[in-house]
Amino acid sequence: QVQLVESGGGLVQAGGSLRLSCAASGTIFSINVMGWYRQAPGKQRELVAIISSGGNTNYSDSVKGRFTISRDNAKNTVYLQMNSLKSEDTAAYYCNYVSLGRRYWGQGTQVTVSS
Repeated sequence: QVQLVESGGGLVQAGGSLRLSCAASGTIFSINVMGWYRQAPGKQRELVAIISSGGNTNYSDSVKGRFTISRDNAKNTVYLQMNSLKSEDTAAYYCNYVSLGRRYWGQGTQVTVSS
């Protein structure tokens, strides 16, 4: 089992920045992929960004150039630096961990961008 605890969400004005963190605990395998997804009201959950344990990254086109994902493998923690936030970034953001065919989700943290 893997537990994911997110932090860092909140309310920010358009153009501002936020940094999300997600700490994983439990049975952590060295080879894994962690990342962030988001879900706005009435919409499906969508990929924001993911990063492998080797440091390879993948971003949604909607956040490229504005968001940066990073990780600290020693702390089993993944970060999402969000800059130039837009109202359309408003959503619940969920941390995700995948390894050996198993997927785990965090409880979600709300990000609200006011215009």
